[in-house]
Amino acid sequence: MNETNNLNDQVAALQRQVFVLLLALVVVSGTLTVYLYRQASILGKDVAVQQQAINNAKQIQPVIISLANQLAVYGRTHPDIAPLLNKYGIGPNGIPVAPKK
Repeated sequence: MNETNNLNDQVAALQRQVFVLLLALVVVSGTLTVYLYRQASILGKDVAVQQQAINNAKQIQPVIISLANQLAVYGRTHPDIAPLLNKYGIGPNGIPVAPKK
C-alpha cells in the first residue's frame, strides 16, 4: 500500500511538472509571437520609408545627370577641376546614363 501511495505521489508530481512546463511554453510562445509581430510591423514601415526615398531619388535622377554633364563641360574648359571630377566618376563626356529596365 505504501508503494502505491509513493507511485501516486510521483505521478501527481510529474503531472504538476508537465502542467508548469506547458504553461511556461505557452507564455514563451506568446511573448515570442508578440515580439516577432512588432518587429514585422516596424520593418514594414521602414520598407515603406525606404521605398519612398528610392522613388524620390529616381525622380531627381535626370537633374543629377544634367548637373554632372554641365560639370563635365565646365571641367573641359577648366582643367584644375578635372581630378575632382575623375574622382567622382564624371569623365569629359559626363556620366554614362544607365539603361532603364
